[in-house]
Amino acid sequence: MTATVLRPTLPALMVEENVRAALLEDLGRAGDITTYATIAPDLKATAAMNSREDGIVAGIELARTAFRLVDPTVTFEALADDGDKVGPGTPVARVAGTARSVLSAERVALNFLMHLSGIASYTARFAGEIAHTSTRVCCTRKTLPGLRALEKYAVRIGGGSSHRYGLDDAVLIKDNHIAVCGGVAKAIEAARAYVGHLVKVEVEVDSLEQMREALHASPDVILLDNMGADLLRQAVAINRAHSGLAADEYAGDRRRVQLEASGNVNFSTVRAIAESGVDFISTSKITMAAPTLDIGLDIVVG
Repeated sequence: MTATVLRPTLPALMVEENVRAALLEDLGRAGDITTYATIAPDLKATAAMNSREDGIVAGIELARTAFRLVDPTVTFEALADDGDKVGPGTPVARVAGTARSVLSAERVALNFLMHLSGIASYTARFAGEIAHTSTRVCCTRKTLPGLRALEKYAVRIGGGSSHRYGLDDAVLIKDNHIAVCGGVAKAIEAARAYVGHLVKVEVEVDSLEQMREALHASPDVILLDNMGADLLRQAVAINRAHSGLAADEYAGDRRRVQLEASGNVNFSTVRAIAESGVDFISTSKITMAAPTLDIGLDIVVG
């Protein structure tokens, strides 16, 4: 029986902390002097936040929080939920309140909403390319400083998965670790001896020879770095033979060593990489190269 996958959530405290910091950065030392100078304090405004292109929404609560922190009397009506598909002209939210408050919160609300929706939309494109396989696309630690939890949340909204969140929640032995430590197996054994039993150990290899060495040291995951589809298929075959599993048992067995592919992942290569039979594809592109989703705030006249 397939387990129900619950929608990811962001803790309210985390949302408020990030939005508050962004507002303080934007308002500076004197507040929104343009709005204060041109808009009378008693004027009211209603505005619609509309998508201007196709995509996936992410970041509704951050937008809501921006308006609330500037002025608790501003009303924010979400017209789309995180994970919803939108197109040109689709209303995402409607806000109403004093014009000063609406305009002062506008940019921070849109910045979060456009950035996170862009990541969710870009992730969804990658996930769609490999939906016919059991492979999952994952983001990495290559995120904007201070926004990692938010960006990884957006990846999950878009149908992707998260790699480790930081240096402290999983071991990833990379080529430089191996070079300094003195070998693949030695590094894996040292990591196993150091961390607790709940911490996963992954090792990066760049050749099938290194992969064979790694398999004998029994890591949880082997990262196959910058290997083409042919080499990846060979790696999957080696892993299957090492596991002793039949072909029809291999894909669904999570007790065996898992294989992750990374490097040269783009829309023209991701399908062949997934079809090689690897379990995961990690790429920084879904966080570092994702364009924003064009969402605008339009004052409703009349």
